[in-house]
Amino acid sequence: MATVRWGILGPGNIAKRFASDLKRTEGAVLQAIASRSADRAEAFREQFGGETIHTSYEALAEDPNVDIVYVATPHVFHLECSKLCLDRGKPVLCEKPLAINAAQVRDMVECARRNDTFLMEGMWTRFFPIMGEVRKRIGDGAIGEVRMVQADFGFRCGWNPESRLLSPALGGGGLLDVGVYPMSFFFMLLGTPIEVQGQAHVGETGVDEQAAWICKYAKGELAIGATGVQTATPQVGTIIGTEGRITLDSPWWKPARMTVASKGSDPEVIEMPYDGGGFQFEAAAVGQAVSDGLKEHPLMPLDESIAIVETMDSLRAQWGVKYPCEE
Repeated sequence: MATVRWGILGPGNIAKRFASDLKRTEGAVLQAIASRSADRAEAFREQFGGETIHTSYEALAEDPNVDIVYVATPHVFHLECSKLCLDRGKPVLCEKPLAINAAQVRDMVECARRNDTFLMEGMWTRFFPIMGEVRKRIGDGAIGEVRMVQADFGFRCGWNPESRLLSPALGGGGLLDVGVYPMSFFFMLLGTPIEVQGQAHVGETGVDEQAAWICKYAKGELAIGATGVQTATPQVGTIIGTEGRITLDSPWWKPARMTVASKGSDPEVIEMPYDGGGFQFEAAAVGQAVSDGLKEHPLMPLDESIAIVETMDSLRAQWGVKYPCEE
C-alpha cells in the first residue's frame, strides 16, 4: 500500500487522539490540518506534525496532496463538511455519529455514491483486533446462538450548558455522543431491530442526559443499552448465547481483554493489548480500503449507518429530543 496522506478537518480533542495514533499507523502520514483559526491549526501542527495548514475547509477539500479527509467537527457540522469533501472527490472518514439524523445521513450517502467516492462512519470500535476475535468466536459457534446483548457507555461531564455535550445547538446528549457505541455494537451482532423502546432523562438544556433502551429482533433476541453524559456507567459489554457468553472488559468500546465462557469448558481469557489509543486500526483499514478502490468498508457499511441513525431517531422521538437544526 502506498503512503496515505491524511487531512484533518476540525482539530479538536478527538482529532488530537486520531493524529497521535496516525504516527502508529503503517503507511499513513498527517499531511494537512484545516481550521478556521490559524493559531489553532498551527498549535495542532506543532504537537502532531503535518505539512500544510489551511484556514478554510474548502482549501483542505481541494488540496491535491491529501488522499483522505478525517472529519472531526461536532455532529451538527458533519453533513456540511463531509459533502464539501465528497463533492470534490475526496474520500471521507467522518466521526460517529455520521450525522444528526437519518435524513442527513441519507444525504451524505447519496452524495458519496453520486461522486463515486469513499465514505465511512468512524466507528473505530469495530476495527480493534479483539473485536475481530469476537466476530470469529461467534461465527465458530463458541457460545451458540446469540440471544441477548448488553452494553453501556456513560460518563459524567462537567456542567457547562453551552458545551458540545449539553447544547442542543451542537447536537448534545448521551445517545448521539456515546450511546451510538452500544447501538452500533448491537447492529454488528444482531442486525436491524424490528422494534426499539427506551426511556430518558431530558435535562434542563433539552438533551438526553441519561437513557436506556431495548432493541427487539425478529427471532426474539434482545439488546439492552444504556448511555449518559451525566452518569458514569460500568462500560462493560456482554454477549449471551445459548451455549455460553462473551464478556468484554471495561472499557468494552476500545477493547483489549475479553472472557469466553463456553458451556462445558473453563472460561478462557483473551488479551490483545495495543499501543496508543487504538485509532490506528481504523485508520489502517480505511487507508487500505481507499487504496484498494473501495467506496465503503464492509465492516461499517453505509446502509448500516443509515439504519443505526434511523433507530436513534426513533428513540429521540420517544423522548421528545429535537435539535434546532431539525426545525
